Amino acid sequence: MGSSRELMAASVDLFLGGACVGCRRPGPALCLCCSSSLDRLPSEARPSPAPPGLPVVFAVAEYDAVVKAALVAHKEEARLSLARPLGRTLALSVFGVLSRSRSRSAAGSPGVVTLVPAPSTRRTVRERGHDPLLRITRECGRALRKSGVAAVVDPVLRVDRPVVDQAGLTAVERAANLAGAFAARPRRRLDGRCVVVVDDICTTGATAAEAARATAAAGGNVLGVAVIAATTRRRPPA
Repeated sequence: MGSSRELMAASVDLFLGGACVGCRRPGPALCLCCSSSLDRLPSEARPSPAPPGLPVVFAVAEYDAVVKAALVAHKEEARLSLARPLGRTLALSVFGVLSRSRSRSAAGSPGVVTLVPAPSTRRTVRERGHDPLLRITRECGRALRKSGVAAVVDPVLRVDRPVVDQAGLTAVERAANLAGAFAARPRRRLDGRCVVVVDDICTTGATAAEAARATAAAGGNVLGVAVIAATTRRRPPA
C-alpha cells in the first residue's frame, strides 16, 4: 500500500547501497558504531520553560550528531531502513514512561499500552510521500511486543485546523500556533485506555502538550510522552 516513492526509496536503500548517515562510511544507513548513539537509557527531558499541561517526557538522546542525522534522513530523504532502529530507540523512551508510571501507581502495570503519535498535516505527509512518525511508531510497537509489552498503535489524532510551520517560532509562538489544533478523528475514542503519546523530537514541548491534551479529551489516560530525542533548551537569564 506504500507509494511509488516509498518503494523506490526502499529499493535504493536495500539494493544500491549507500552510506551511514552518521559517519558517511559506505554501507548500511546506520553502521554498528553509530547505532550505539540510539541505544542508551532513557531519561526525563523537560523543556524550560515547559508549556502548561505537558506530561512527563522521556527521551533517549539529545537532538544532535548521529541522532539528528538519522531522523532527518528518515523524515526528509525517506531512508526507510532507519525506521526500525529509530523505532527501537523510541521503545526505550516508552519503557521510561511506563517505569515511572508503575513507580507512582499502586495499580502496577497498565496492561495494554496504546501508542498515539503526534499528528502531521495531510499536506506534510503528501509532500514527504510517507508518514515518518507513524512508520517509526509501528516499529516501536513491534519492539515493545517482542519485549513482552502489550502495545498497540492508534493514530487517532489529526490536525484539526490550519497551523503554520513551527520552524523559527519561539516557544510562546509555538504554543499559540498549536493551541487547540489537534483532535481525535470522527467517531474515534480512547475511553479508559492507557496511552503514551509519542513523537520524534521534543523542542519546546508545544506539540507534545497539545497531543496530550487532545488525547485526554478523547478519553485516554495519558501516562506520559516518549520521544527519540530532545533539544537542550534552557530558560534565558532574567
